Amino acid sequence: MTRSATRAAEGDPRRDAALRAAVIDGCRRLVRDGLVVGTAGNVSARRDADHFLVSPTGTRYEELRSDDVALVDLSGRWHGARRPSSEWRIHRDLYRARPEIGAVVHTHSREATALACTGRAIPAFHYMVAVAGGTDVRCAPYRAFGTQALSEAALAALADRRACLLANHGVLCVGTDVEAALGLAVEIEDLAAKYRIALGLGGVEILSTAQMREVLDRFASYGRQDGTDPDLVHAADPPPGARGDPR
Repeated sequence: MTRSATRAAEGDPRRDAALRAAVIDGCRRLVRDGLVVGTAGNVSARRDADHFLVSPTGTRYEELRSDDVALVDLSGRWHGARRPSSEWRIHRDLYRARPEIGAVVHTHSREATALACTGRAIPAFHYMVAVAGGTDVRCAPYRAFGTQALSEAALAALADRRACLLANHGVLCVGTDVEAALGLAVEIEDLAAKYRIALGLGGVEILSTAQMREVLDRFASYGRQDGTDPDLVHAADPPPGARGDPR
């Protein structure tokens, strides 16, 4: 390895420690939130333009230590005490193709995976489908786990999206950081559960493309404290009763 490559692999110890901790916490939350069982699933965080940190393959999450989180570069070279997740190609290819992505979470959550095992996408049955960035949550076709073919299928399903299902496999979610990707994974599982219930009731109403485009436009400021609403005015004076006002 060249001297410059060695320096890149070493990185900033403090930042690396924080990212490793985020990956480990993310893995443990997958179990706590019921999104995986055993050692299924994986979590990664981008370290820089050329490297990412990813959970190891076949390791119980409660036993993970910082050194177990593998550092992988975009050529497939890895460093660490344990081999990276068998799905490292998906993480590598997403970071290579999508510079805005800071973290990737892969789950086998029950409801969403059940839908994926029927080859179903999650359509616009509810406006919150827009949380994944589009008018639906696509389902990538089945490809064997750990293969380049699966990575390519996942990238296609994630085009202009932050989440997708993987047929007969599970779920992929991306975000600016591990917290955001995990939060999205929980949202997708909740949507999948609601859609499954709606399918059982029959006659599911699907929102139109125009309706979903309106939702996506509104999502541009959704949840932001600096968002605007022409009918909402922030009062500068204290609220009624704050200073003994009986109103």
